[in-house]
Amino acid sequence: MKFEKTFSIANDLTINRKGYGAMRITGKGVWGPPENKSEAIKVLKRAVELGVNFIDTADSYGPNVSEELIAEALFPYPKDLVIGTKGGFVRSGPNQWAFDASPAHLEKVLDGSLKRLKLDSIDLYQLHRIDPNVPSELTFKFLKQAQQKGKIKHIGLSEVSVDEIKMAQEYFEVVSVQNKYSVDFRNWEPVLEYCNQNHIAFIPWNPINAGNVRKIDLLNKIAKQHNTTANQIALSWLLHHSNNILLIPGTSSIEHLEENMKCDSIILTDIDMEELNKIHYSKI
Repeated sequence: MKFEKTFSIANDLTINRKGYGAMRITGKGVWGPPENKSEAIKVLKRAVELGVNFIDTADSYGPNVSEELIAEALFPYPKDLVIGTKGGFVRSGPNQWAFDASPAHLEKVLDGSLKRLKLDSIDLYQLHRIDPNVPSELTFKFLKQAQQKGKIKHIGLSEVSVDEIKMAQEYFEVVSVQNKYSVDFRNWEPVLEYCNQNHIAFIPWNPINAGNVRKIDLLNKIAKQHNTTANQIALSWLLHHSNNILLIPGTSSIEHLEENMKCDSIILTDIDMEELNKIHYSKI
C-alpha cells in the first residue's frame, strides 16, 4: 500500500511528511534548557540531514528555549526549511500550562518568536489553544491582522473541533490542524476527515502515544513481521492512513530520531492496515 511522501501546505509550502517536533529538546517538564545542549543541537542538525524540512515548535517550549536552539543550530536556514511555531500558552513552571490567547499576549509572543528564530515572517503560525476566557473572534482577528502585516504567512490551529475550524475560517484560511492523534487514539477522526476533504494539513501530536504503544500486542506482531519496531509501525500507520497527515515525532536522541525517520521505508499491506484500523480503545 503506497502513500505520498510530501504534502503541499496551502499549495504553497511543499514539505516532507516526516517532520520533527522540537518540544523534547528542552528540560524536564518542557521547562528550561536541555540537560545536554550539544546533543540537542546535533539532533536538530541531523534531522535536516535526514531530509526533514518541517520543524514544529512553540514559544512555550522552555519557554523560548526550543526556538533559540533551532536558530542556533540551523540559522541561516536551508531554503526549503519550514519552521512552524505556536502561541497561546503561558508557563509558570515545569509541566505548568495556562491558556492566554489574548491579542496582547499573542502579539508579545509572536514578536518574540520572530526575534528568536531570526525571521521576518513565520511560515506557519498555529494557535496553541482557543482560550475559553477570551472571545475567539478577538483571537482570530489578531491572527488575521498579523497575517496582513506580513508577520505570519499561514495560520493553523491546535486541539480544535470541526465547528471551531469553520468558525476560524470566517477570518482566515486554516492551513493546518494539530490535534492529539495516533493509531490507538482516534477521538479526532471527524476532524482528520474534514481536513483531508479541504486540503488542510493534519499534524498529530503524541503520534506514538508513548508509554502505551508498546503494550499493544498487534503492533508488536506486525513490527516483527516487518523486522522493525512498534514505534515505527505506529508512525508508518499514520503515513498510510491519510496523505494529509504530517509527522512530528519528537526526541532528544539521535538514535531515536534515526529510528523514527525510517518509518517511511515500511510498506504496510492492506491486511496490516485492516488489523491496525481495529484498534479503538484509548480515551481522552
